[in-house]
Amino acid sequence: MKTFPWLKILQYSILLLVAAFMMFPVFWIFSNSLRTLPGISHFPPRLFPETPQFSNYVYVLRNSNFLLYFRNTMILIVANTVGTLISSSMVAYPLAQMEFRGRKFFFALILATMMVPAVTTIIPQFIIFRELGWLDSLWPMIVPGFFAFPYNVFLFRQFFMTIPKSLGEAAKIDGCNQWQVFSIVVVPLAKPVFITIGVLSAIWWWNELFQPLIYVQANHLRPLTTGALAGFRVHGSPHMVQWNLQMAMAMLMIIPPMILYLVASRYIVQGIKATGLKE
Repeated sequence: MKTFPWLKILQYSILLLVAAFMMFPVFWIFSNSLRTLPGISHFPPRLFPETPQFSNYVYVLRNSNFLLYFRNTMILIVANTVGTLISSSMVAYPLAQMEFRGRKFFFALILATMMVPAVTTIIPQFIIFRELGWLDSLWPMIVPGFFAFPYNVFLFRQFFMTIPKSLGEAAKIDGCNQWQVFSIVVVPLAKPVFITIGVLSAIWWWNELFQPLIYVQANHLRPLTTGALAGFRVHGSPHMVQWNLQMAMAMLMIIPPMILYLVASRYIVQGIKATGLKE
């Protein structure tokens, strides 16, 4: 006779409680997005609006520059994702698969830059981009993506180390040079880590707020974070925010990263697991 699985029931119950706790803010945003502006300040608060205002979503999509801001956001996502995949993988490959003097020193130097807070470099970067005439454009947020991010280099390097060097040596015997070994042998085998870093980069730039606030002032160049989410004010009261429309826009911004993560979660798990090996 089998015993009743009390332990498993307890485990799943705890997981469900944690999931409900983590998802409650998202539910509350969705609930507020379906309210009228006076309904948001109702006391005591209600979990569900009496009359759901789905017209809030229609208003947001029709009466804001959503498509313009969405275009700018996609430019940042595509450019930075392509840039970091190319540059970070090319920097990581020799650190993992090639033997040369000072390899560990350069890798340690790259890791050391991860300890420097990004805010400490924002003033020098701002001065450089000002001298280049790039302020109030997307270039300050696109060009650095083609110079390899240390964290992405670390992930690529750790994954490349799981690929046997004998594969590259066999390719060299067949007449391949280092670039061909990298592009023909290593890159196809590194699909999980490419997808992992690509998804992480896309989500990062979808949510990025700090850099657009620093570099972009023109309304037609703003991404969703600084454009659409800051654009709903009560007519005649510029300091009063239409929070119901703000929540509707926030809900629209939550959905794409969630879908992207769910679709690519299997590859993300594979990529993270493979990058955790010991040297």
